[in-house]
Amino acid sequence: MNVAIIPARGGSKRIPRKNIKTFCGKPMIAWSIEAAHKSGVFDRVIVSTDDEEIATVAKRFGAEVPFVRPEELSNDYAGTIPVIRHATCWLIEQGYNVANVCCIYATAPFITHEDIVRGLDILENHTADYAFTVTRYPYPIQRALKIDQHDKIGMFNPEMFHVRSQDLEESWHDAGQFYWGTRMAWEQEKPIFTSNSYPVILPAERVQDIDTPEDWRVAEWLYKAMEFKNEHFSAS
Repeated sequence: MNVAIIPARGGSKRIPRKNIKTFCGKPMIAWSIEAAHKSGVFDRVIVSTDDEEIATVAKRFGAEVPFVRPEELSNDYAGTIPVIRHATCWLIEQGYNVANVCCIYATAPFITHEDIVRGLDILENHTADYAFTVTRYPYPIQRALKIDQHDKIGMFNPEMFHVRSQDLEESWHDAGQFYWGTRMAWEQEKPIFTSNSYPVILPAERVQDIDTPEDWRVAEWLYKAMEFKNEHFSAS
């Protein structure tokens, strides 16, 4: 069986109640739950949370909350892999024959069901440990700048100053939407950023970290712009 696990703890500091705060008309976590269901590839969609209010909202939008996440996995230092491992092991202990688990972040309003399906195809076709979303850096990281304690500019890689941008190797970063992984990968807590992981490439306009109130506003503007674009093209 394939399972979606959506980690959503209650202790968000920078954006209070971030996981259930209304984003463009519905609680943030609802976007992830609905995309998971719409993909049609999951036998169960489970939210891992320590918070009763989040659990209530998650159930209202069709997710299961069959356990309370342990306190030691609900603090500011708990990593994603141990949280998903806990949920995976809980399912196995309950007698479920888990094949693959997809960690879907609760703050991923630009996630699509098509990308989720594509991620599963990539995971299975490559016999990978993980398949996860990535997008391009907008500027060559080899020409990144730094500012020292005296406000002076320097390059991290000064030897790249005379290299044309188009001649530099393209670079990518984690898009932070979902991580497909095999049961064994999660059980063994294998690292995600390795050579046995494969990319699910997303366009930059569908990627936005949401960690601060500023990020939230940008994400809403981006969503509304995409909505306007879709309506405009469908009408013409």
